[in-house]
Amino acid sequence: MKEVILIKDGELALKGLNRSTFEDILVKNIKRRLSRLGKFAFTKAQSTITAEPLDDTIDLSEAMRQIGSIFGIVGYSRAAVCEKDLNEILRTAESYLGDALNRVATFKVEAKRSDKKFPYNSPAICREVGGYLLARHPHLKVDVHTPQLIVNIEVRDQYTFIHGNQQRGAGGMPVGTNGKGMLLISGGIDSPVAGWMMAKRGIELSAVHFASPPYTSKRAEMKVHELLAKVAVYSGRIKLYTVCFTDIQEAIRDHCPEEMFTLVMRRHMMRIASALAEKENAQALITGESVGQVASQTIYALGCTDQAAALPVFRPCIGLDKTEIIELSRKIDTFDISIQPYEDCCTIFTPKHPKTRPTPALLDATEALYDWTDLLQTAIDTAKIETITQEEGL
Repeated sequence: MKEVILIKDGELALKGLNRSTFEDILVKNIKRRLSRLGKFAFTKAQSTITAEPLDDTIDLSEAMRQIGSIFGIVGYSRAAVCEKDLNEILRTAESYLGDALNRVATFKVEAKRSDKKFPYNSPAICREVGGYLLARHPHLKVDVHTPQLIVNIEVRDQYTFIHGNQQRGAGGMPVGTNGKGMLLISGGIDSPVAGWMMAKRGIELSAVHFASPPYTSKRAEMKVHELLAKVAVYSGRIKLYTVCFTDIQEAIRDHCPEEMFTLVMRRHMMRIASALAEKENAQALITGESVGQVASQTIYALGCTDQAAALPVFRPCIGLDKTEIIELSRKIDTFDISIQPYEDCCTIFTPKHPKTRPTPALLDATEALYDWTDLLQTAIDTAKIETITQEEGL
């Protein structure tokens, strides 16, 4: 029996004249994700992308698993293909879904008839298929409100597709449809979640991590790799810049008042991230900050930090509390990695009493105590570049 995967693109149907472009990007993302499994043929019609395996040895279960983490997909299902003939539809529905019907107590039939030349309309198809299946599974009852199994019959232009319950997709927009962002990633819980959230809105990700050896370890950098690999399961490959931040942090310690350490550090991070983002043709910075969570994330501090950024700063976690962020981190499988006890540079030289209500003028005056130009440029020029792929996060 021939099988395909039906992929529903949901939100893209609302995109008007841009819809076709967005769908093409989604198909490209699906092709890239499934390429290691074998060759597929793809067709687009009526908010549905059909992925047809061109090799009988392709593992469709693995293909389904991969499709489940691709942004831009609202639902997906394996489906049997048969001719547009009622008797063939009846036989295929029983053959393909008979075992599933034996495992449930209630069902209903839903039909869509795209080909208006087909002699049975949607209610008639539901009636015929439902009666046929009830006769062969007398334990079943029809439940039109909350059935355990929905038997879907889709009569298309060339073939009929038959499938059971649709699986829920990752939703959002296809990655690459809404520009590119540079994610500032530490090793904590928040920043991987922020990257995932913005990738869900179609933003392609690059990332920058600030390391401060010998104060931070190589294992802390490996932790960031592991976190990005989990995010890459959804976003696709991520180019990572690792910046040596030691000299800058030591200069902050030596030349700035203690209460200003974290704020000056954050502003320099924004400057470096902005410069690297411009190299990547990125249009925004992304952070995991949540307002009021720590002293450097008060509304006053965030305003001062933004002044140092040359690009818009997206903070998708800004209104979430820690419990909500943790729930999302568990969903994307980053939580257990994030809580590993390897310190990042944000925990170095932390002031006992940080400034919570800074002003831009105060920060400018503090930074004027030292010439940072050479240190910042060296950090930018010597950043290590690597590519993180989703295979590492599986």
